[in-house]
Amino acid sequence: MVQKSEKEFVALVEEHKQTIYMVCYLFSKDKTEVEELYQDVLINLWKGFAGFEGRSSLRTWVWRVSLNTCISWQRGKRKRGARMSLELSVDLYNDTDSDTRQIQMLHDRISRLGPFDRAIVMLWLENMPYDEIGEIVGISAKNVSVRLFRIKEQLRQMSNNNSEE
Repeated sequence: MVQKSEKEFVALVEEHKQTIYMVCYLFSKDKTEVEELYQDVLINLWKGFAGFEGRSSLRTWVWRVSLNTCISWQRGKRKRGARMSLELSVDLYNDTDSDTRQIQMLHDRISRLGPFDRAIVMLWLENMPYDEIGEIVGISAKNVSVRLFRIKEQLRQMSNNNSEE
């Protein structure tokens, strides 16, 4: 097997950094935690990079590693040491336009879903086909369809409950 270089890894991260950040952002509202999650994802990507065999697309693999890292973190399986801060070029915390407020409202609703449902809805919002979503989360495309229907109903209920208050 050809050894993958650090240069290739940096290119991978550069290409997918917004996706990685978006996944991390969906799992925490705290900027420091998001940065820590981002670093954890990068570490896990680095650990698995040399062994990536191309059985799925690189995009699918990055999504899977990002989601699995964040889901594991949320389930309380984290035992992290000190981290160095990374400079992130995306900052959704200090943006105040109406689009950002709508994104924040959607984020708040999605964050009330379970981790698995959050992953599915996030991939769906990225316009991924059901078969690719299924490949990333490990279920059939039909099961993705059923789960998305239920998730949309939950989000509608949350929206209705907020408008009644």
